[in-house]
Amino acid sequence: MKYINKVEVNGTKLNVYTEGDGNVTIVFMAGNGVTSPVLEYRPLYHIMAEKYRIVVIEKAGYGFSEKMKKQRLLENLVAEDRAALEMAGIEPPYVLAPHSYSGFEAIYWANTYPDEVEAILSIDMGIPETAIQQAQELTELKRLKMLDKQFKLLHTISKDGFIAKLVKNKTENASGLMSGNYLDNEEKETYRGLFYRNIANQEYYEEARLMTENARRADKTGIPKCPCCFYISDMPTMSKKVSWRQCALDYAEKCRGKVYLTDKGHMMYALIPDEMAGHFSSFLKANNIGVK
Repeated sequence: MKYINKVEVNGTKLNVYTEGDGNVTIVFMAGNGVTSPVLEYRPLYHIMAEKYRIVVIEKAGYGFSEKMKKQRLLENLVAEDRAALEMAGIEPPYVLAPHSYSGFEAIYWANTYPDEVEAILSIDMGIPETAIQQAQELTELKRLKMLDKQFKLLHTISKDGFIAKLVKNKTENASGLMSGNYLDNEEKETYRGLFYRNIANQEYYEEARLMTENARRADKTGIPKCPCCFYISDMPTMSKKVSWRQCALDYAEKCRGKVYLTDKGHMMYALIPDEMAGHFSSFLKANNIGVK
């Protein structure tokens, strides 16, 4: 299949897909539990590949990639991302395009290796302060109990039986890709197979379990100094007091970033890809990124 290009990193084969040949490299980074990043983010990156070279990293346990070898701590996640790009022959600098959880990775990456990161294009990325504030209200013990309960349900759904059919519009088709036109029939069949193969993967659970710890590790590196553009949804959190949107707005202000608010949900890339691609491209141009 055209989406498969595996490289070996620390004994694990990771899938690194590329498309387009522009003079700017945009690296798409996946949110926690995304079935297959190369298919999930296709509505957006396929448009952007007309101007830029896009890269999609499928982390260990995601998409076509193999199982993890190391703990899902932030440093390991970023080290694997960087090594995967190196093994694929894709050199920095990069524009990082993180979705959800991978915002922690992008922040850590941009602050720890600033020469490698030209800009961040946030696809409703996770903000460290959101998780940190949430932990002040929702104890780790309570959060982990909720997480365990969730993953027991995911194990049931992974069997693709009656329960899976009942909730498929909130699971298999959560982003609308299975009922939309961005993927062809073969891609949808592949997506569905990967969904039930990966949905209860240990890597997903491990990342979720370490969410607060990884948020704190990202937060300790500071605020990114590179240009940042934020697409921000109004997604609810597990906390009654913590606002996903407000935390993101506060963070964007600290970064002096460009902000776009949307009511299209956390997976807006499958609903308004043309709008997002246009704004991201304008942002890069305004910051002289890719302008010769």
